[in-house]
This record gives sequence, C-alpha cells and structure tokens, in this order.
Amino acid sequence: MSSRSRRPRGFTLAEVMMAAGLGAFILAGVMSSFLFIGRSGFGAESYNDMENETHRALELFAEDARAACNIQWNNSQSITLTLPTETNATTTVTYAYDSDSTSPTYQCFYRLSATAPLQVLVHNVTPDFAFARYQLDSTGDASPASNDLATKQIQVTLRAQRTGSTVVTATDSTVSASYILRNKRVSN
Repeated sequence: MSSRSRRPRGFTLAEVMMAAGLGAFILAGVMSSFLFIGRSGFGAESYNDMENETHRALELFAEDARAACNIQWNNSQSITLTLPTETNATTTVTYAYDSDSTSPTYQCFYRLSATAPLQVLVHNVTPDFAFARYQLDSTGDASPASNDLATKQIQVTLRAQRTGSTVVTATDSTVSASYILRNKRVSN
C-alpha cells in the first residue's frame, strides 16, 4: 500500500467555498427572521401601549364628563369641566391637547385639575385632535352646539402615533362615544 492512500484528505477549495456560501445563506435567513420578529414585536407593543393609554384616558374623561355640572369651551382642543365635590362645592378640570412645541407635554392629551398636578393621559397625539360638542333636541337627537349653555354632549377625536427607528409607524385612531353631561342643565 502506498503512503498516499493512508494520508487523511482535507476539503477541497470548492467544497469550502460551497459550505461558506450555504452557511451565509442560512445565516442571512435567520437574521432576517430575527429582525422581522423584532419589528413585529415592537409594532405590537406600540399598538398595545397606545390602546391601553387611550382606554384609560377616555375612561377618566367619561367619568368627569358624566359628573360635570358645567362646561367651558376654551377652543376645539381644550375644555374645562366644572365638577361637584363631596362638600357641595365645585372644582374645575381642564382637558386639553398641547400643541406648543416648546412645552414638555408637547403633543400630549392631558388633564389639569385644580386640586392635582398636570396628568398626561395620552402621548404622541397628532395635531388633528379635537373636541366636538352637541346639543340635544326634544326628540333626543344630537346636533352641533353653538355655545356652552346649549352643550349637553361632548366627544373626543384623537390619533396617537409611535415611531421606531427601524419599523413602520404604529397609529391608533380613536373617536370616543359622545358623553352626556348628566348633571348639566341646558338652555337652547
């Protein structure tokens, strides 16, 4: 037997190149799947956060709106509700959207109470935020109200957005129910 047949053989250059190319394709597939899963997870988390934040904000707003005995329309992005207190007095609560780019609460929907500090309810709200006010006629149908005295229902429209550096922007648009100001007397 010759010494040539006993010597262990290595891989040829062609076999090494094929293995490296195949490994690169598999690694590229694994990496793209990993990035896709990460992006999907960020998007789902953003939607979930926005949905929870919006839900809590509208619940708090609904509670105050239903209890309000008066409303002051500051503008389409700000209203002040007068709420009764336990001591038969009243307190005010302002709900507003902050459009001031120099403010620390820029693009936030917030609640400002006379007895509590400013509370940011929803972050990253788009500038098309708006309140709408309605009056009720004798049949119970709603039509736009023209002044504070006629206002009996209030509605909030907001759109929140979250943007990541490597993902598509997540957007949550919300139009709330129309909340009836139960304790408010109206005059048409």
